[in-house]
Amino acid sequence: MKKCKLKRAGLLATAAVAAFVINGHAQSVDSLLDKLVDKGVLTVKEANELRAESDKDFDKAYAAKTGMPEWVTALKFNGDVRVRYENFTAENPAFNDQNRFRFRLRFGAVATFMDDFEAGFRLTSSQQQGNFGGDPISGNATMTDNASKKYIFIDQAYGKWSPLKGPHLSGSLTVGKMENPFVFTDLVFDQDYTPEGIAMQSAYRFNDAQTVQLIGGAFVLDELAGSSDESYLYGVQARLDSSWTTKIKTSAGVAGLFIANDQNLVNGAVPNINRGNDRNPDPVPGTYPVYNFNPIVADASLTYMFDSAPLYTGPFPIKVGGDAIYNPGAPSASASLADNYGYSAGILIGKSGKKGTWELAYTWKYLGGNAWWEELVDSDFGAFYQVPLANSGLGAGYGSGTGVQGHIVKLAYSPYDCITLSAKWFRTELLNGSPPGSDSIMNRVQVDALWKF
Repeated sequence: MKKCKLKRAGLLATAAVAAFVINGHAQSVDSLLDKLVDKGVLTVKEANELRAESDKDFDKAYAAKTGMPEWVTALKFNGDVRVRYENFTAENPAFNDQNRFRFRLRFGAVATFMDDFEAGFRLTSSQQQGNFGGDPISGNATMTDNASKKYIFIDQAYGKWSPLKGPHLSGSLTVGKMENPFVFTDLVFDQDYTPEGIAMQSAYRFNDAQTVQLIGGAFVLDELAGSSDESYLYGVQARLDSSWTTKIKTSAGVAGLFIANDQNLVNGAVPNINRGNDRNPDPVPGTYPVYNFNPIVADASLTYMFDSAPLYTGPFPIKVGGDAIYNPGAPSASASLADNYGYSAGILIGKSGKKGTWELAYTWKYLGGNAWWEELVDSDFGAFYQVPLANSGLGAGYGSGTGVQGHIVKLAYSPYDCITLSAKWFRTELLNGSPPGSDSIMNRVQVDALWKF
């Protein structure tokens, strides 16, 4: 009699699992089987056999419904739309105040395969940059030219292999055009920059409190036909993330970066977006950066989690942190008075992104002219050049890049999971006026509405 009951229970369990699979709830199978094991209805071996069968059935049903090959286990779409109003004002009467409206569209997909592989792509809007394609450090498109049709560019196109997925050790290898694998603020990289090359990411989880990460990458900056002196960016970063209590978390990192053959990065070699580096004045062989770029970067942060806060849904974080960059490849003060270091420090109160959450942030940033290659840093952080910067290849007016310091204040609120409203204010100035002694102070205001999916 007992044997019949167990057999009947096993049949019921099989039927329940099949029902979950047929109705598209395969993600709940594991929890259902675990409960049946806990209640003694199934043994661990029987549960594992049923789990394997359900996976096969789900894969067949998924492939039949989507038309995908059987080795594709998942396909996810993602993206966002951001609309922005922007205002520029300066205290120097030589600057004409400006207003503009912009938008950014991003759409992508990620396919997950058997054997720990995935491939993905993302498309983005951007401004055409001559014969180069889109802006490498911005996805914004300006509303202008009688509603002309706007460009769409490839923002990501990569393949990834993640062979290590253990409880302690994990690791992956990515090739192609990808999300930046390094963990930096926009002191070092604009957040829209998607490098092209190869990256390795690994992590070791010592326990529930500490995890160490090691990240490495090699990326192409410019390919030269008929020459082997292409410009490359190399980097390695180590990080330690710690949870000391349920309320206190810290993160710290140190990295080394190196640009090879930077003498070939003349103004016309790549999209000339930013400025700030000292450049060779001789048009032959070209206006390349005078100094090498091999900086050391360090960062640290501390987060404290409160149980709640007014008008905020869920636990309430407050984060303080900063980072610094030092480039030994350039002198501490060049002939143009450009520094070889930079730093930022700030506080983040709250964190927007989920329904009913908000954030208030303040950052102070100082970025010396030769601290890092100008074409990688934040394209929103700039000031007023009354006259063109020598050898920059760019004219007078507002200009972003290195050689700038200033304040950044941001306020954001998410009334729904899919929508975030924000306002951001930059008050910045050049470290060395252009011309010297001129008023370079700028006020830049951005008001955004972001829809994500």
